[in-house]
Amino acid sequence: MTGNKRAVLKQLGTAFSNAVQAQQTKQKRVETMQKIKDIKEKLAALEEWDAWMDELAKDERSSVRALVKTWQRKKEAKVKLIHNHQAKLDFDESFKTHPEALVAGIDEAGRGPLAGPVVTAAVILPEDCTALVGLDDSKKISKAKRDHFAEIIRETAVSYAVHIQSPEAIDRLNIFQATKESMTAAAQSLGPQPHIILADAMKLETAQPCESIIKGDAKSLAIAAASILAKTGRDAIMDRYAEEYPEYGFEHHAGYGTKEHLAALARYGATPIHRKTFEPIKSMEASNKL
Repeated sequence: MTGNKRAVLKQLGTAFSNAVQAQQTKQKRVETMQKIKDIKEKLAALEEWDAWMDELAKDERSSVRALVKTWQRKKEAKVKLIHNHQAKLDFDESFKTHPEALVAGIDEAGRGPLAGPVVTAAVILPEDCTALVGLDDSKKISKAKRDHFAEIIRETAVSYAVHIQSPEAIDRLNIFQATKESMTAAAQSLGPQPHIILADAMKLETAQPCESIIKGDAKSLAIAAASILAKTGRDAIMDRYAEEYPEYGFEHHAGYGTKEHLAALARYGATPIHRKTFEPIKSMEASNKL
């Protein structure tokens, strides 16, 4: 056999060996990926720490250790949600004078904007509020979660009511009195009537005792539920106004005094849904009368 042939055969042998090794490496990688996928699925099904996870936490593969850390973070977040949920339930429970007493939470959305109504909601929650774990102040959760919780609240509440206070009423009464009147109307629309009312930062003159709770949507589950209905209800109204008055961008700012909104006001003037007693609209209206 000539030197050239031996060299060619050696090259072919090396190439074959490399191909086999590459295939084995690929197979091993696939098997490892499959194992990691299995581990991920098993972890996803676990609610509590299991003894076999001790070994995973010390696994030489960083990807496996990362899966365990992710599970731990999710578990801690869930425990925190449940703790906060129970704290809100306990807060509401503390106002009951007897076990069957009904507690109503009341909140508003839209006191600060330059346009659109104030929307208030009143809610009496059921005894079992498991489906509302994670419910919080409407400003702290995403739109998708607000819509999700709003649907659950409407389906499960013992009673709920939503009241819409128009811009005209706000201008006539002032924003504080308009909000107070709207909250009272929402409370009176509940059926059955509650034994006690918890209102977010507002003392109402109602037939039942009423407690004004500062930052109530962060303390009370009933008030948090009311804040969700008020916020989602008002957002839906402002989305419809966005179609009626497309120049103002209501779908972006819901009537609040953003740069976009103020620029539109300067260019197009006020609409019928703008609050004429709020600045800068009040000064604009006064200038137009001169």
